[in-house]
Amino acid sequence: MEDLTEALRQWDLRMSTLPEKGRSLFANKDFFPGEVIIKQEPCVFVPNNSASQARCDTCFSSSNLKKCSACRVVWYCGSSCQKSQWKVHQLECRALSRLDEDKRKYVTPSIRLMLKLCIHRKLQDERIIPSTATDNYRLVEALVSHMSDIDQKQLVLYAQMANLVNLILQWPNINIKEITENFSKLSCNGHTICDSEFRPLGTGLYPVISIINHSCLPNAVLVFEETAAVVRAVQYISSGSEVSISYIETAGSTITRQKALKEQYFFTCSCPRCENVGKFNDLHESAVLEGYRCRDDSCTGFLLRDSDNRGFFCQRCGLFRGKEELKELSNKIRNMLDRAVTSTSSAQLEEAISIYKMVEQFQRELYHPRSIFLLQTREQLLKMLMEVEDWKEALAYCRLTVPVYESVYPSNHPLLGLQYYTCGKLKWLLGYTDGAVRSLTKAVDTLRVTHGTSTPFIKELILKLEEARAETSYKLKLPSERVTVL
Repeated sequence: MEDLTEALRQWDLRMSTLPEKGRSLFANKDFFPGEVIIKQEPCVFVPNNSASQARCDTCFSSSNLKKCSACRVVWYCGSSCQKSQWKVHQLECRALSRLDEDKRKYVTPSIRLMLKLCIHRKLQDERIIPSTATDNYRLVEALVSHMSDIDQKQLVLYAQMANLVNLILQWPNINIKEITENFSKLSCNGHTICDSEFRPLGTGLYPVISIINHSCLPNAVLVFEETAAVVRAVQYISSGSEVSISYIETAGSTITRQKALKEQYFFTCSCPRCENVGKFNDLHESAVLEGYRCRDDSCTGFLLRDSDNRGFFCQRCGLFRGKEELKELSNKIRNMLDRAVTSTSSAQLEEAISIYKMVEQFQRELYHPRSIFLLQTREQLLKMLMEVEDWKEALAYCRLTVPVYESVYPSNHPLLGLQYYTCGKLKWLLGYTDGAVRSLTKAVDTLRVTHGTSTPFIKELILKLEEARAETSYKLKLPSERVTVL
């Protein structure tokens, strides 16, 4: 690992092993918000292709796609993308071409990622493609697999997937046990590759990025520039401090976050936020995010369970809500959500929107105004209303989500910046240019920290802001024109 140590030193980083965390990444200099800490290309990567959605195997584009004429599994948008992947795909293509047509549907993105990892290793061993300090199989071997923590059912599934890889490759002396373990490593260490608006595109393996540990209050964020993983500071990180990112959605109670981390990554978080478990601030946060609201509409208090377990009382005004009342509302919401999901999946958007509106109405009766369950419903409504181009109503729901985003995320969180961006776009579409300028300014201030300033997305965002400002300035020069401000 001496080569890796030297490579990290060039990034002003060092790796240390902590008793409670294992390998960890530390800063050798001060990093300021917006500064790139490290950038890595993936060892292997694949798009998340499905029966309904295909993407180029190299750039993840969904336009002008053509299937590989030999294997009929992989898509490319052009000859340049095909050529750039040919050394790896040549072997993969040969293996996939041997499969019957009906068996090729079992070649999922996870199977393809493992195929490409096996081929990548073979080509590096044969020195057909270069092995570097940040891209070599020793780094994959060093990843933690958590095999002893996996239940038997999952272990059997990984073994079956490893056998399928063996069946496809048909290489002599292939190590099925090692491939089984690598599937577990990919589950814990693979990263979802997203676009600039955090929409998932594919999956990649970044062995150096995987050294970075989790925190529910991270000082850095992981974003992607095409397929490259980029870690940027979102807080001031002093020299000697550990670099941390978040592995999960952090807008949830400590119990919810700990459950997600235990199930997916097999550890218990002990970050500063999780250390408050059971204390008043933690109880307050949990009750607001995932608990019930006071019966009095004018009261902003949250509910706590009473000592007799008969129901809940408001910590502010003392009003009581019985368990049966809350259970009845919860069941009603659950039933409507089942109907809404069915309508959404069958593309009956108008019906789904109508049902989600009823769900939102009942959730307002049940949950605290800053509840993440209410937020999720409003997010779903926002998405569907934008699909049917109902900009005015979409903006109404977007505006309801922004205060919740501001309360559950720190100021330099990318999801908060993207919500400002969505709000600004909607306001501009509706002609509310003053409001658009305010929202887009907030978006730029946040996203230039998390995304940098050189990506096409940020350049386009800054251009939108400049156009909105120019339009606002023009309207101010027309005193007789009534300008709507929102």
